[in-house]
Amino acid sequence: MTRIEEEKSTIEKMISLYCRKKEGNIKMCPSCLELLNYAHARLEKCKFGNKKGTCQKCPVHCYKPDMRERVRTIMRWSGPRMIIYHPIAAVKHLIKNRRDNKG
Repeated sequence: MTRIEEEKSTIEKMISLYCRKKEGNIKMCPSCLELLNYAHARLEKCKFGNKKGTCQKCPVHCYKPDMRERVRTIMRWSGPRMIIYHPIAAVKHLIKNRRDNKG
């Protein structure tokens, strides 16, 4: 799996978790689906490609401010819960984030 595909998978898990558990939706609501599609589109156009770090550490902010804030809100809520619902993805993301901090 490429770095971009991993990032897409991680953001999808986080948005889905938020939508289901925080918002109480059975399936992804239109607002969360819009954000997911936007995030996937931004990842597809990432100028760093598969050499990218985590978005949190990226020097280029490619999200519109409102979308960036929505993603932050979701990540703040979903991040700590990922270890319970998606432990492998959570650990991989933490390792990548830590690695990005060193470089």
